[in-house]
Amino acid sequence: MTADDARPGERSGGPGGAVVLGGGLAGVTAALRLADAGIATTLVETRPRLGGLVFSFRRDADAGPLTVDNGQHVYLRCCTAYSWFLERVGAAGLAPLQDRLDVPVLDVGGARPRLGRLRRTALPVPLHLAASLGTYPHLSPAERASVARAALALRRLDPADPALDALDFGTWLHRHGQSPRTVEALWDLVGAATLNARAPQASMGLAAMVFKTGLLSDPGAADIGWAHVPLGDIHDVLARAALQKAGVRTLLRTRARALIRADGGGWRVTVDQGADGPAQLTAGTVVLAVPQREAHRLLPSGALADPARLLDIGTAPILNVHVVYDRKVLRRPFFAALGTPVQWVFDRTAASGLTGGGQYLALSQSVAHEEIDQPVATLRERYLPELERLLPAARGAGVRDFFVTRERTATFAPAPGVGRLRPGARTSAAGVYLAGAWTATGWPATMESAVRSGASAAREALRALGRPHGKEPLPGIEGRAHEHH
Repeated sequence: MTADDARPGERSGGPGGAVVLGGGLAGVTAALRLADAGIATTLVETRPRLGGLVFSFRRDADAGPLTVDNGQHVYLRCCTAYSWFLERVGAAGLAPLQDRLDVPVLDVGGARPRLGRLRRTALPVPLHLAASLGTYPHLSPAERASVARAALALRRLDPADPALDALDFGTWLHRHGQSPRTVEALWDLVGAATLNARAPQASMGLAAMVFKTGLLSDPGAADIGWAHVPLGDIHDVLARAALQKAGVRTLLRTRARALIRADGGGWRVTVDQGADGPAQLTAGTVVLAVPQREAHRLLPSGALADPARLLDIGTAPILNVHVVYDRKVLRRPFFAALGTPVQWVFDRTAASGLTGGGQYLALSQSVAHEEIDQPVATLRERYLPELERLLPAARGAGVRDFFVTRERTATFAPAPGVGRLRPGARTSAAGVYLAGAWTATGWPATMESAVRSGASAAREALRALGRPHGKEPLPGIEGRAHEHH
């Protein structure tokens, strides 16, 4: 049921039901988990679609109609919660993983371009990366040896240690003998893409979690997966179908205005349905799966000891540059780049539906504070020559389309100290729970973190209701000590 079907004043759920505010990955996950446990659930989303910051849209241009993802989203084999999400909505085959980690890294900063690869073998950790690191051409032999020593030190760390959250990753790397070149060509190559911050601006706790889990836990943990169809096909279309099948009522184009205690117990949510006017939803359980500022606005008094902390969780932008060429210029699915402003480049030709023999490339630019508001013409002048440096075949190719997508608040800022600001799923208001990648999942702002947060909120709600919370927990989802602040 969409907001277009809803009638003003309609009430839902009753004291035993649940209302989930927010239709991103966190909200969809929470709604599915609650409904699967037999809770009458309503999902409320402001936008006309689901998926939150993981979505697609149509673009009509000279190159023909395209289905465009707002940004390039990838996941790793260690992202067990997001893998569960894909299975739950029937999309596992639409976002396959690499058989084995293999990242081409092209450096154009020297006299001539050099191609290296970060890839693994089937050997146990840490030997699975030894051959790749030993021949990585973008570092000197001494730098490669220093990386191995730092990796061994990382393995001994506990990412949940509060002392690590207070330290920045850059300082830790410097203390462990990492040169500026090593940070650029390896640690930031991975870290900027996963944390959306450079090493000096990143919490050591989150960095340790990323590298320890992704590269030092299991040989296949960092194998990369990505959607081979538009993101909206998975996170909106299939997610909506899964919600409907589970019995979740979905209200789109509906904004939550207020959350107050209902007479006789439970909660009353006032929502705005546009032309249809306001409606009142009642529920015993409410999950706020919305950005931190929205959660701060909606939280009832006393729900958190220090709600102002939510406003101290900063945000960080991601810029995506989209280029459609009149011919094929890239013969691999993706690569990372050094010696250039370009960070990661993906071939999105097939997923976009592009016809006419051209090629559609998407550049994912993390830590984009300086460029996020620059005019398209400025970005075009900057990035087209860089692509020609990286891809010789682009030098004679025609550009059929060039545009950008901007997510100014793409992620929470993983700055040192952010860990103490991130709240857990439970609040002090009985029946009210928090979800979102910004909550205390232990992960940076990823799809994995979003799904984990939704599962945690649903689990806490079901525990409070004395209801079973699934046949078994999602791998790795059970809470850790540092998740409770």
